[in-house]
Parts: sequence; C-alpha cells; structure tokens
Amino acid sequence: MGQEIQENFSASLHQTLSACGDDSDFKGHKTITEIFGKLYVVGATSEGAESPLDVKLFDKATGKWLAPTILGKKPNSSTFHSGVLVTNDRILFLKADSSANEFSYFLEVDSKFVRERKDLLGGEVVAWSKGSIGDGPKPIVISGPSGVGKGTLINKLMKDFPSTFGFSVSHTTRAPREKEVNGIHYHFTEREVMETEIKEGKFLESALVHGNLYGTSVEAVEAVTDTGKRCILDIDVQGARSVRASTIEAIFIFVRPPSFEELEKRLRDRGTETEEQIQKRLRNARKEIEEGKEGLFDHVLVNDDLESCYANLKKLLGLDSMETSNKAASVDFRTPSSFTISRDAENNIVIDSQDTETKDGIPKKIVLDVSSVRGGAPGRTRGLTVSIEY
Repeated sequence: MGQEIQENFSASLHQTLSACGDDSDFKGHKTITEIFGKLYVVGATSEGAESPLDVKLFDKATGKWLAPTILGKKPNSSTFHSGVLVTNDRILFLKADSSANEFSYFLEVDSKFVRERKDLLGGEVVAWSKGSIGDGPKPIVISGPSGVGKGTLINKLMKDFPSTFGFSVSHTTRAPREKEVNGIHYHFTEREVMETEIKEGKFLESALVHGNLYGTSVEAVEAVTDTGKRCILDIDVQGARSVRASTIEAIFIFVRPPSFEELEKRLRDRGTETEEQIQKRLRNARKEIEEGKEGLFDHVLVNDDLESCYANLKKLLGLDSMETSNKAASVDFRTPSSFTISRDAENNIVIDSQDTETKDGIPKKIVLDVSSVRGGAPGRTRGLTVSIEY
C-alpha cells in the first residue's frame, strides 16, 4: 500500500509539471520530490552512465522554474535512482546497480550550510553530500603557539602510528617549487578558482600569506577519513574555530607551554628568526594562549616535558604502545538494477530488489537506518547503518 501511495503521489507531481510546462530537459529517468511547495527534479541532462545528476527547481506558488546553484560533487547517474525525503531539509537519493561506496547521496535543500550559502551567494542553493556507512575516525585538530612543540608531537604520532594517522593535502595559489608534485605536496590551483570555492564553503580554513592563498579543503580532510585514517590538522586557533563551526566532527587539542617565559626561551634557542619575527610570534602567542582558554578545545596539554606530553597525547587518543588502525570493516554489496523503497515499522528505509533473477552479491533487501546520520555538505553525511538480506 505504501508503495502504491508513493507512486500515485509521484504521478501527481509529474502531472503538475506537465500542466505547467516541464522544461527540466532531463534525459531518461528523473525523480520529483516536493518540499514546502517546491518541486526538486533530479536527473541527468546528458546520456551515459557517467553523466552527473543535475537539479532543477519548480516553484508551485509562482509557477516558475528556478535554476539553483548546485554545490558539492554531483553523483553520477545510473539506469535508475529514487529519492526519499529524510527530513524537511534533505532528500536521500539511492542509485541502482551501484557499489556500497556510491549508492547513497543526500541533497540538502534547507540545511544550515545551504542557508548560509544562500545568504552569501544569493538565490536558490542546493548541496550534494555523499552518504557514508558508519562514522569513520574523527580528525584531530592540534593547535598551539609557535615554538610550543606541536610539530614534534605530530611527527612522533606519524612515525609511531603510520597506518592510523594521515595528513590532508592543502591548497595554494602559489606556483609549485622545484620537485613539488601537485596532489602530494599541495593542490596547486588558480586564485580565482580558490576564491570561488571559498565562497562556496569548500574550505575549512584559509589564509592569505605573502600574496598567496593557502587553505584546507573539506574534501581533503574527508579523503583521509575515507581511507580509515584519522586526519591530523595542524592549524592556528582561528582555523580551529572554523573547523568547529563546520559539519566535520573532530577532536580539538590545544598545546600550551608551561610558561610564557619558557616559550620565549624556546623561540630564541631555535636561532631561526630575527628579533622582529620573535616579537611578532610572541604577540601572536599571547593572543592564542588566551583564546585557548575559551572552551574551543576539548583537551589542553602542557608541553613541559616532551615525552610526558607525548604520553598524555597518546592516552587521550586511546593509543597503546602497539601499532593501531582505525579502519572499519568494509561493507561490500551492489544495489539491485531495479528496486522499490518503503518504510518499515521502525521508520527505516527498505530497498527491495525487483530483479527477476538473483545475482551473486546483489541483496534481496537492504535496510537503512538514517536516524543517526551526521555531518553533511560540503563533506560526507556519515553514520548510515546498513543491514542486508540475501
């Protein structure tokens, strides 16, 4: 009965579009979802399995088509996809004949991120976010004043636990130096491109340094998490504040010196800066130490003795003396080439295969629990729970 109601409702929406002039210009299969009097039409504007899914918007109140700004990486189309309303601010799209890593995408239409982009960019905005099974390991944000020793602590973590931690690759608008490789040392990009992407919310933090932009993109952090590693972000307090305000859940650690006098001694002992540079670093350090007391950070470590501080860092991260890994057990399946969607008694989303022949690796039923999803555009929507029946 639920499926029949869904099909009748979908047919009614198609009739509405036809009556008002359907200029969505999609090739083949498309879906229509209504939220607060607006019809979100999703389909591919060109033919082929690798064509991205586009979004067109029809406002029933005005009878007009609107062209929203589409943020996030568009999912590739498939022979069939279906949308289901999860909350009033996002739609879950499920793709046929797709791997566990590619079968689910969320389209945000009125989330906090979308509302912020509407205010900044103007006009209608929607945003894609890739669905991810499980939570993934939380990134680690480590901040502290220059000379406090956070770089040494991070290097020790990377050396002792190479398969547990990873660094995101930053973006910059400066030209590559000799032997620097794009995608390894930096993502080298054009100034205009990076400025646009900053406005679109693709960067966790960014700064103008000596006339060039530098920044950490959301995608760079999520890419590390996708591998099962905990991404380490070595950024200043302002950058940490930006990450805290984003959709990415992280652990925030501030490393402070035992005293301001000891920090000054360490800076001078390095012998790498002029007096003017030292004074600038000290001024910044005073400000950062004060900001570190404001509750932004989950943990504060005092680096009085390096080995003791490192031991405390490992303890709060749940590390022992042995090599550990955060890689979760992978879920391997492909969605059916044809399916229907319904809700069960617990309000889970149920994907029932309509394939006439049973195929190896293709479940008869996939049950999705979306009650604990978190995150979202411009990164991943994590926390999907999946159970499978073959």
